[in-house]
Amino acid sequence: MVNGDKTGNGAVRPPKPLSLKGGATAKYRHVAAVHSVQRASCLSHDSEAPPSFLGFRNLMVIVLIVMNLRLVIENFMKYGVLICIQCHDYRSQDLILGAILYTLVPLHLFLAYVIELLAADHAKGVIARSKRNESEPHDCKNPEPHDCLEAQASKEFQSTWQNIAWAHGVNASLCLLVTTVTVYKYIHHPLIGTICEFHAIIVWLKNCSYAFTNRDLRHALLNPRSAATLPEIYSQCPYPRNVTLGNLSYFWWAPTLVYQPVYPRSTHIRWVFVAKRLGEAVVLSVFIWVASAQYAAPVLRNSLNKIATLDVPSIIERLMKLSTISLIIWLAGFFALFQSILNALAEVMRFGDREFYTEWWNSPSVGSYWRTWNKPVYYFMRRHIYSPLIGRGWGVNAASAMVFIFSGFLHELAVGIPTHNILGVAFIGMVVQLPMMWVTEPLEKMQGLNGQPLAALLYFFAWQAKYGSVSRAQTQDLI
Repeated sequence: MVNGDKTGNGAVRPPKPLSLKGGATAKYRHVAAVHSVQRASCLSHDSEAPPSFLGFRNLMVIVLIVMNLRLVIENFMKYGVLICIQCHDYRSQDLILGAILYTLVPLHLFLAYVIELLAADHAKGVIARSKRNESEPHDCKNPEPHDCLEAQASKEFQSTWQNIAWAHGVNASLCLLVTTVTVYKYIHHPLIGTICEFHAIIVWLKNCSYAFTNRDLRHALLNPRSAATLPEIYSQCPYPRNVTLGNLSYFWWAPTLVYQPVYPRSTHIRWVFVAKRLGEAVVLSVFIWVASAQYAAPVLRNSLNKIATLDVPSIIERLMKLSTISLIIWLAGFFALFQSILNALAEVMRFGDREFYTEWWNSPSVGSYWRTWNKPVYYFMRRHIYSPLIGRGWGVNAASAMVFIFSGFLHELAVGIPTHNILGVAFIGMVVQLPMMWVTEPLEKMQGLNGQPLAALLYFFAWQAKYGSVSRAQTQDLI
């Protein structure tokens, strides 16, 4: 069959009649020359133009949808409906402690504000004394009084910063330590514990960024020649005018972990945009809950005996089965958080820089993936850990290793504390990313199989072994 040409509106014209020499319509249709020139198959290297594989991609999407629909039907036939709103094993103590922690943790940010307020007053006093001493005789060997006074201010700054750093360190550490101990010992439900622990980690990171940034701004104030290196946007709110309750409150709610005195701001709030993003977040949250309860939970429960007996082939089969649903849940969670919730919050706060992620799905390497999928955390790590270490003379690999070790520590807190099992899996999972950044591409593709599903399986098994069916089964065996 000869294909027709497409018209301007996409419709297909019927094929033109084959013609004889001279352009006249062929009278004898059965003798038309079909094979008149040399042509190569479109998949051959000799083809004049590379073929488009868009249709194959669409076919793969259809096959993937059909395969997952089959799994959905099989799941309902095997387990029935597992969704139960009133079946959650949480205690009133969990809700009370969770609410108390969620209320008290932000107070550490305002304690940081009080510390910075005292530090700013001290810096103003240093500047006032320096101005008074400019006209007085000095015992400095440097012939320039300004250089001498600046050296004295720097020396005083260093001694003062030690006390301020201790105050910030104690304040931030208490923020994380109290929450961690409370969640680990007194909050039973993993979801409530996870929310509390994540909240404490976020506030802790904001505390650190607030302290480090104001430290550099204060140093630039006492050393005017260093102030020229500050970003131009900071001139809109120079130190110490940024040390206000309103400025800190904005940073508290801003969708970023990096403190700045000034942020790019939008002109107005689009409430329709906010409603759409919140609607997406609600729908995706319900989807994640249904997918977790209906599909992930049965796979995890069915894996308990296999892990307890170290049935390696069955464990591998469960990992492969869990990898699909964990990937879907992870993608839904990514979109709900980074696209829906953070954009809604940014719109309400009129926060202008909304590059919370870039095209991580096109990352050519593991390193590129970690730099693009979670921009708020990446910006914090680069600004407050990686760049200062490089500035102190560390090598690139050593600084990168410290970033992943620190990130692994936070991941272990976020996962191990709420499940009451410090296994080190989340920590090791982050640390092993370092060699994966330097290996070949085939090993990178294995990450989706043995990363999140394996961690979820191990932490779920540890939770069940401590509180659930595995511990009860072992107790019955002993009896």
